[in-house]
Amino acid sequence: MKRRTFLMTGAAIGTLAATAAQAQMHGTPAVNAGDGTPMQFMPKKPKDATPLQNELEKYAKCPYCGMDRKDYHFSRHLIHYSDDLVDGTCSIHCAAISLSLNLDRSPKAIYAPDNSAADDIKPLVEVEKLTYVIGGGLKPVMSKVAKTSFSSKEWAAAIVAKEGGETADFNKALTLAYANMAEDTMQIRKNREERRKKMMEQGGAMEHKAH
Repeated sequence: MKRRTFLMTGAAIGTLAATAAQAQMHGTPAVNAGDGTPMQFMPKKPKDATPLQNELEKYAKCPYCGMDRKDYHFSRHLIHYSDDLVDGTCSIHCAAISLSLNLDRSPKAIYAPDNSAADDIKPLVEVEKLTYVIGGGLKPVMSKVAKTSFSSKEWAAAIVAKEGGETADFNKALTLAYANMAEDTMQIRKNREERRKKMMEQGGAMEHKAH
């Protein structure tokens, strides 16, 4: 399979450089031997030559946000790196984070769900074979703007004709994921903070009733 070249952001490069410098100041290795990825950011699962087998059991949670990938089967992505390390993410948003952090690890395959399939759990397909619908009234995950993948170009075009949005290939969808990263991340942090406050308020109310 051809070596793939994917996008990276200046912010991501700056983060990696800062992490490496900090590790060196403390006398600890910043990266894995022969690899430019800071060790704390490397995929944590064992090497896997067949990541699609029992994929949702092996990669149940997104390593970047903790979301259940089965719940988000319609947006999940899976990156199979050339050294057989694997990152299974909940969305293209978190896949973009993985690709930024693993700059020296070349992906030999990236998979996304085929939302034109009738299966209850959407099957994964190599992204080169997919068409993304950007927006189109579809449910976004980790973003304000949906980026939903389909193997059927006709299906994708029909959604755009009915709901609006636009079609794109993976590289364009990934570009938009990076372009939206700052705004999406701020919104995600806000949403999580609001959920934490609500849970604390509910916990306090229950404790008050108990007394």
